[in-house]
Amino acid sequence: MKPTLLRQVHIVDPGGPAHGQEADLLLQDGRIARIGQRLARGDAREVRLPGLHVSPGWTDTRAHFREPGEEPKEGLRNGLDAAAAGGFTAVAVLPSTRPAIDDASRVEHLLRRADGHVVRLLPLGGLTKGLQGQQLAELYDMHRAGAVAFTDDQEPLRNPRVLLLALQYVTVFGGTVIAFAQDPDLLGQGQMHEGPLSARLGMRGIAPLAEQVRLARDLALLEYTGSRLHVATVSTAEGVDLVRAAKARGLALTASVAAHHLLLDDGCLRGFDTVYKVMPPLRDATTIEVLRNGVKDGTIDTICSDHRPEDIEHKKLEFGQAAFGMGGLETAFAVANTALKGHMSLRRIVERFTHGPRKALGLPPLHLVEGGEADLTLFDPEMSWVYDRPTAVSRADNSPFFGQQLTGRPLGIVRAGRHHWSPVLQEVLA
Repeated sequence: MKPTLLRQVHIVDPGGPAHGQEADLLLQDGRIARIGQRLARGDAREVRLPGLHVSPGWTDTRAHFREPGEEPKEGLRNGLDAAAAGGFTAVAVLPSTRPAIDDASRVEHLLRRADGHVVRLLPLGGLTKGLQGQQLAELYDMHRAGAVAFTDDQEPLRNPRVLLLALQYVTVFGGTVIAFAQDPDLLGQGQMHEGPLSARLGMRGIAPLAEQVRLARDLALLEYTGSRLHVATVSTAEGVDLVRAAKARGLALTASVAAHHLLLDDGCLRGFDTVYKVMPPLRDATTIEVLRNGVKDGTIDTICSDHRPEDIEHKKLEFGQAAFGMGGLETAFAVANTALKGHMSLRRIVERFTHGPRKALGLPPLHLVEGGEADLTLFDPEMSWVYDRPTAVSRADNSPFFGQQLTGRPLGIVRAGRHHWSPVLQEVLA
């Protein structure tokens, strides 16, 4: 990457020394060479765009790339390209593939496949062998190979002793367990949020109780072991209350919410459109406000994409037969920003994409400092745009945001001496 001068950008770096400044950034040899006013251009390529903001690179804590086993839905390299388009410089990839990522050799294979890409791949190792919930996987070996945390994704972990042993074991090397707080027996054959609308539509509901019961169990095990836990995709008021109370007790706990849970409610399902069928399910409008407040006050540390690409064959079915999941890597920030704009500051929104995710995964914080690594996301929080299927990078056919107007657009990323520019920036540089 040739030297690049970002001219008069707005710096959003919560806790960083340059936060709130409008300044020039000179990027050279993979580092931030200078931060200042009216820097000399020299032989650098100049990027100048009204409304351009820059922050530490965004990290996604939860994406499914379907490789190995289901590459037509989303291959690893294609998924990384989608992450770059979504403004992410790092993405944590779920282990629920075929076969599952449950040993060191498979972690190493993913890292080799991702080598050289501008986006850093962060493998999540399986918590149990084959994600079957019976026997712990090779956690330490995967940790040494590069796995950043451990989870069985949405597979039911019915045996609390297995989770207890996992929490105890990862304390040896400072690892993190990721819990998916939905009790499979209480979920049953539920298809959507349990409430007045599910009753009117005649669909089996998924009660908030399924999240509450499982989360209460997992937090009790966390408190007993003194370990570290990340709760993925909290979706209920009861879940927010449990996380808030656990943090008040000093537990080593972080939590995430999927971006779409901050914008979409169960009313989207009136037309039985399976693109809105996700797990956890879309909740009611009252719950959305609770989730937004949880993000605002820091109870929820992270906003994630929960990217689950599906093809038409698995989505264009009768509602009860369709797969759960929604594509979201390219739109996660725009969806969250659209939902939270006016509800909380841009600083806090960005923090949930930068420092919050890195804390959840046990990674050191990133800040914009002279001489520091150039790991950056460029974006415009006010730009209005439409996410179109023909220009989408992801292979996912299951996004409800195709054709929708969103506010806040990722424009480019820089990492490890490489860059990815959006079409908007490419046009400026042409």
